[in-house]
Amino acid sequence: MVELFEGDMRAENRRSSKGNQLKWENDGIWYKADYTGYEGLAEYVISRLLGFTQLEPEEYVSYDTEEIRYKRRIYRGCKSRNFLPEGWSLITLERLFENCCGMGLNKCIYRIEDHRERLRFLVEQTERYTGLSDFGGYMSKLLTVDTLFLNEDRHTHNIAVLRDGQGAYQYCPIFDNGAGLLADITMDYPLGEAPEELAEEAEPKTFCQSFDEQLDIAEELYGQRLHFSCGKQELAAVLDRELFYPPEIRERVKELLLFRYRKYRYLFQE
Repeated sequence: MVELFEGDMRAENRRSSKGNQLKWENDGIWYKADYTGYEGLAEYVISRLLGFTQLEPEEYVSYDTEEIRYKRRIYRGCKSRNFLPEGWSLITLERLFENCCGMGLNKCIYRIEDHRERLRFLVEQTERYTGLSDFGGYMSKLLTVDTLFLNEDRHTHNIAVLRDGQGAYQYCPIFDNGAGLLADITMDYPLGEAPEELAEEAEPKTFCQSFDEQLDIAEELYGQRLHFSCGKQELAAVLDRELFYPPEIRERVKELLLFRYRKYRYLFQE
């Protein structure tokens, strides 16, 4: 358990459709408290499973679960190292588009009727503004993660690039997956209901309202860019090694992971 104080609190200017978690930073480590359920467990599980992909360690943020004492309360949550290089800042695509063309990305893409063209516009304009190449490949990886793990909070305030003081850009590591794995048990996905049925209710917020459609479009335009070299045993073992969350939550997540594994079997190469 870690004890944190008011001076460690950090405000967050990125919006979330799930509300704002308590966040702290201390000695280069960021901490986030659960807000609607088990966001910290979702961050931990997803980042551990990304370790079974071809992603390099710097391409995604690794999270550990943690218990956090703040004032008189104890929270479950997660922690991660600050991934920003010195002199660099994170800029969301929403803010990038506002700065570059005077209109936020969300408003831009939802003026386009065709879903395929929405993603193409997002990719091509981001490459134009940043000079990054193959942003389509990056989006294909990101949308694979979101679809497999049901991250329903990947809106335009939650996709980002990194920028230094001279205006150079880099790719941002994949981060902020806490809305995945049906983590919101307070309002949307209560415990006690079958996770495979609840999964049908989850919808993305990136450029359409269907996880399957957004992944199909991303793979059609930019190829399949992510696969997992693990199977059922590795999926279960990630949950078995977790220390802080109760068995009924870990079992629910395990059941959901096995369901998603069966549905997207082509993403796995054991």
